[in-house]
Amino acid sequence: MNAAATTDQTIFTIGHSNHPQDAFVAMLFHHGITALADVRSSPRSRFNPQFNRKELASALSHNDIRYVFLGRELGGRSDDDACYEQGRIRYERVALTARFQSGLERLLEGAKTHRIALMCAEGEPLVCHRTLLVAHALDGLGTNVQHILADGSLESHGETMNRLLTQFGMNPEDDLATNRAETIAAAIAHQAGQVAYVRPSTKAEFETRTS
Repeated sequence: MNAAATTDQTIFTIGHSNHPQDAFVAMLFHHGITALADVRSSPRSRFNPQFNRKELASALSHNDIRYVFLGRELGGRSDDDACYEQGRIRYERVALTARFQSGLERLLEGAKTHRIALMCAEGEPLVCHRTLLVAHALDGLGTNVQHILADGSLESHGETMNRLLTQFGMNPEDDLATNRAETIAAAIAHQAGQVAYVRPSTKAEFETRTS
């Protein structure tokens, strides 16, 4: 399926945070998730080893939930130098790559037969690339994106974007001065400038210059 096509499918997102593994699986069950797409660039957690790739995939398999790793296609830490500016990942550049588009196609194809949740680490959607990059792209294709919050409740992507606009003092109801999509894109760029991945060598150089 071409990722440029519009879809009315629903795809969920979730952050594993520091949930116990059984509580995390219970949240997936509660929302009827049958497949988990891991969009972490590195599918492991030093502080929460229950979410390392092998351990997580095994737990999901025992609960009849399929595990698929899509961190190479949809991760927030691209190995493509062209996707960086001064060492910081630029989501709008990642979104244009063939690899990212391929990842979206796999998601949309999988959503025909599975109820899918994208998983990354952060509990708060607004500090994670799964929202600022992947969900933003899916929303642009007409996909219904629902974020599973840390307490297990759902928040629509539109509501999440309203929170982002409010965070930056932008009125989510004011569409007169500018197009809402353009306003959201600007807010995402601003947020990404604060939370998006920065290559370690570049970060160290920056900290040395400013200390």
